[in-house]
Amino acid sequence: METFVIGLSIASILFMVALGLAIIYGTMKVINLAHGEMVMIGAYVTVLATKHLGFNLYLCLPLAFLVTAGFGLVIERTVVRRLYGRLLDTLLATWGIALILQQLIRIHFGLGLFGIHIDGLGSDLQNVPVPGELQQTLHFLGANIPVYRAFIFVVALLLGAVTWWLIYRTRFGSQLRAVSVARNTAAACGVNDKRVNMLAFAYGSGLAGIAGVLVSGFKTVSPDMGTPYVVDAFLVVVAGGVGHLAGTFLSAGILGEVQSFVAMWLNDVYGRTVLFAVVILILLFKPQGLFVSRSR
Repeated sequence: METFVIGLSIASILFMVALGLAIIYGTMKVINLAHGEMVMIGAYVTVLATKHLGFNLYLCLPLAFLVTAGFGLVIERTVVRRLYGRLLDTLLATWGIALILQQLIRIHFGLGLFGIHIDGLGSDLQNVPVPGELQQTLHFLGANIPVYRAFIFVVALLLGAVTWWLIYRTRFGSQLRAVSVARNTAAACGVNDKRVNMLAFAYGSGLAGIAGVLVSGFKTVSPDMGTPYVVDAFLVVVAGGVGHLAGTFLSAGILGEVQSFVAMWLNDVYGRTVLFAVVILILLFKPQGLFVSRSR
């Protein structure tokens, strides 16, 4: 049971990161290699807000969303918007942005990893306090379930529900789906596709920022912490079916549990290995992913 809950928390983080990627790619056909850095920025927002503003983890969730959404908006307006339809150029540009953000964080906030004290920052910069109630464990069916891991799963469910409502029950969601299916036709009907792109990019980045807040509660915060998550999130999106919300959710659950159980039986290295092997098998037999959206 403990392993299952840990797997759910891993799947929840993957889902939040992959959901942002799926929205960005589904709308703009842009592969954002700087998406993992939004996870990292969300984690550092948590570190700084808890240290200097006295915020707790709960308050850091909306704060990190706003900050990373702002970063996403700026990246889309200044770089990505000028590269639409140029996939390789977009890949290189967003990869360059990722490296720049990593180095900027490493220069200004990375010295705590080496035990170097800086006035106003301190050597404990990478430590994020978790509220006491989330440090507890629940006893269920003879198993000890970490409350914090369960909290991550609940947050992921809420974000999934909010995203579903946003996409399928709002005017903006209708415009988003129209742009993703037929951009030129939607623009001819009066939809401001550039505004839709900007907001979709910002929202997807904000979801990654929330994932960063939650990751900071159980992992060390470091400048390159987001890179593994963007790789895994791409696996989730591809395995679940690009543009399929339920597919992203179920794919994240499957891959998260596979990694958790294999890591428990063997080790983390084998967990990652089996994860990639499962995705390769899925693509061999289901090239479009496990779940394919029907189009007309």
